[in-house]
Amino acid sequence: MTTGEVVIRVFGITDVGRTREHNEDAFVVTDLASPKPAPISPAASREQTYVPGDRGALFMVADGMGGAAAGEIASSMAVDAVLGEMRIRWVNGPAGGDPVAFAAALHAATQVANERIHRYATDHPENRGMGTTATVAGVLGDTLYIAQVGDSRAYLMRDGQARQITKDQSLMQRLIEAGEITAEEAEVSERRNIILQALGPEAYIKIDITHQQLRRGDILVLCSDGLSGVVRDSEIAEIVRSSGDLVTICQRLIARANEAGGPDNITVIAAEFEGDGLTAPGADDEVGHRQFPVGENTPVTPVPRVVTGEFPHPSAAQPADAEPRGVPTREIVRPIDPTTSGSSALPGLLGGLAALVAVLAALFLYLHRH
Repeated sequence: MTTGEVVIRVFGITDVGRTREHNEDAFVVTDLASPKPAPISPAASREQTYVPGDRGALFMVADGMGGAAAGEIASSMAVDAVLGEMRIRWVNGPAGGDPVAFAAALHAATQVANERIHRYATDHPENRGMGTTATVAGVLGDTLYIAQVGDSRAYLMRDGQARQITKDQSLMQRLIEAGEITAEEAEVSERRNIILQALGPEAYIKIDITHQQLRRGDILVLCSDGLSGVVRDSEIAEIVRSSGDLVTICQRLIARANEAGGPDNITVIAAEFEGDGLTAPGADDEVGHRQFPVGENTPVTPVPRVVTGEFPHPSAAQPADAEPRGVPTREIVRPIDPTTSGSSALPGLLGGLAALVAVLAALFLYLHRH
């Protein structure tokens, strides 16, 4: 970790899209260095600039699901729980600056959010099945740490390229890794919104903790699948490259998702990193999904059995030359995680398990997300 100053400029925005009646997404942008960190107002029309201290900064996107108002409740609870737990476990804890403690606090805060949502759904049967994705990005010094559950995404823009640094916890991702389908086929699959985990449906989850060293000029983009489900990575990169400021980046990404039909709520956070606490990008820099060793002993939720639901008809309001990419409604399945099995049998187990899940998924309707 470097000792110089890191300057963060950030802006976030959320939009209901063109087909949903209400917005089930939620997001947080906050400076953890403040005595009582609180979300920066989503209504703010200008980007925020600050220099985080040894407590760092926090950005989070949550994409709720469950029908009626359950999705809104779940995403709001997730945001409140993560922010509250980070205040207790990190901001008000011992002296800051320890990256392992910081990543552990992100992991614990995400786990607590899951427990609270699950308990709420248990106590309120009318909201059974409610859940939310969570992509929680914490910045400490020159390093970005991410806690991931579900398929909301984080991209890092460097040298004109947007690289996804989270890994979707989804059926399509599992099938790609098993060699069953290609990434191009996954983009247009009817089942591309089947996710393997979310906060709330199960008492225990496996939280993916990753890290990425930041460089001067990096731009982080966090988004719900209302953007990534209809706008390709290359388009996201082009919009970021050609936009002069973070507000314009977010507004143009929202507009592009709506031009593609706006079939879901759309949330985008863009953060740019500067300052002498960061070095310039180098040719040997690694950018991608890099695991950080936190939470290895956390109980793991077994992998999905299919839950019912239904896909809506994809929106026709898309460019004539584009493939139909309307976002199908979300389904959560409860998997047995093959990564906990013997490593020598992992490739075959992944392929067989992925194929089995795919067949089972085809036999059931999908959980309609309102």
